Amino acid sequence: MTDHLKSEIRKLAQGSQLYPQEMLVKVREGQQILHIGLPKEAGTYENRITLRPESVSVLAANGHQITLEAGAGLRSNYPDREYSEAGAKIVYSSEEVYQADVILKIDPPLPAEIELMKPRTTIISALQFAKVDSEYFCALNRKRITALGYEMLEDDIGGLPLVRAMSEIAGSAAVLIAAEYLSNTNGGKGIILGGITGVPPTKVLILGAGTVAEYAARTAIGLGAAVKVFDDNLYKLRRLKHALGDPQLYTSTIDATTLARALKTTNVAIGALRNDLGICVVTEEMVQQMRPGSVIIDVSIDNGGCFETSQMTTHDHPVYTRHEVIHYCVPNIASRVARTATKAISNIFTPILLKIADLGGVDEMIFAHEGFARGVYCYQGDLTHEHIGKRYGLKHKELRLLIAATKH
Repeated sequence: MTDHLKSEIRKLAQGSQLYPQEMLVKVREGQQILHIGLPKEAGTYENRITLRPESVSVLAANGHQITLEAGAGLRSNYPDREYSEAGAKIVYSSEEVYQADVILKIDPPLPAEIELMKPRTTIISALQFAKVDSEYFCALNRKRITALGYEMLEDDIGGLPLVRAMSEIAGSAAVLIAAEYLSNTNGGKGIILGGITGVPPTKVLILGAGTVAEYAARTAIGLGAAVKVFDDNLYKLRRLKHALGDPQLYTSTIDATTLARALKTTNVAIGALRNDLGICVVTEEMVQQMRPGSVIIDVSIDNGGCFETSQMTTHDHPVYTRHEVIHYCVPNIASRVARTATKAISNIFTPILLKIADLGGVDEMIFAHEGFARGVYCYQGDLTHEHIGKRYGLKHKELRLLIAATKH
């Protein structure tokens, strides 16, 4: 190699032409850059997070800024490193993560967390009436925060995508949990949930014919169990039978005599009725007549429960025995399989966030999509949900009127 050629190579190496160059992500005209905060859940038994690293990567690639509180994804087995590599900024204090413009979390924010938020922040979380009081809504309104309950968000056909996803998980998990507690290792009778050659199938009774019931029945039938479903809504029973496509599926309206007779011979009873009135469908006397060692899984416990003997339990102490019947009454079953639940939640939120950005912000999304607007219960200083107002004795304003006033 000549001295001249060496000199030219040295000049090229010293220049910047051959080095990788950083390029800004092109932002579409009208798109708003979102600053999204993912705080660590304060609840002891909440293991989920709203966005997984893959979703963070998609949002970051579209120019959005994601701030994650260190350790927020660990309970779902997503380490900080994966979020960092996906483009999230990792912070080590709650104060920093709550400076984001849009906060995504599972549990409703605690009073201390609301205090950390900037005025006019948007918070999207669950709205769990058992965990909030009237002061919660007043605190949000004092800071003019726009708050949405993710269980009230509707899709384009009027469905509740978050509720359905968590209900699917709860239904499938309920049957698998029952299988655990039927075994000898967990104090059960030593019964396999299903059927094998020469042995009668396990009997599973399900109260309710909604999404939880559908997926519980689907899982139980798949394991070979004999399933009976009770509900007072004939349309739901018909829809369920059609969806499962099993001509052997037993369905019945809720009649005390028929239900009591079925409970006497069942191995597993799953409560999946939405019990808004707090009426227990299964009385304590009915539970007393159940087989010793049988299992009750009351998925509806956070909504009053279906069994008179049900009492709320936790993931640390999930079961108790009453009248020789094992009761599992944990309200947050989906958190038991946090990684799967996080994937489901993340798959729903990612396109919503991208749509918010494309439209120009949260307000524009509320104006343009009625299904999204249905999730709003506080809007820039006003309570906008009539049912909440009546429940807590608070004044409310119609969101449509507030939107109309904003537009003009």
